[in-house]
Amino acid sequence: MPTFDIVSEVDKQEIRNAIDQVNKEVSTRFDFKGSDARVEQVDYQLTVFADDEFKLEQVLDILRIKLTKRNVDVRCLDTGQIEKVSGNKVKQVVTVKTGLDSELAKKVVRSIKDSKLKVQASIQGEVVRVSGAKKDVLQETMQMVKKLIDDFPLQFQNFRD
Repeated sequence: MPTFDIVSEVDKQEIRNAIDQVNKEVSTRFDFKGSDARVEQVDYQLTVFADDEFKLEQVLDILRIKLTKRNVDVRCLDTGQIEKVSGNKVKQVVTVKTGLDSELAKKVVRSIKDSKLKVQASIQGEVVRVSGAKKDVLQETMQMVKKLIDDFPLQFQNFRD
């Protein structure tokens, strides 16, 4: 029986490379001269430091551009509140969302069942497995899910005949 998995994954090494590029660009740009602007990474949690909120937004824009150039979907970024550090310096925590949370997984399964396609969808941890009798129906399901979920990056893996 043909199956495929709906997942949401981000390449951690590509994030690391993008952060290195951001830090290099910030250190060489004239408008950041003498500034303490930088991006630090711990697993899937990024912390952006800057002298003020304006420079923080500039660093975030550079980060989004570098991630996009490295084929990392920026819809997976979840920005937190801007926090004051010492003096005028600010920081912001940006979380890279990976995996399907239970709400999104339930929404995907519900929409697949409501579509009346002859497939079965089941939640397996942070993955939604879809199985059906024909691979043409599975491809229709992929197209339907792509149209339905446009605010979160999804990938389709393990397509098996």
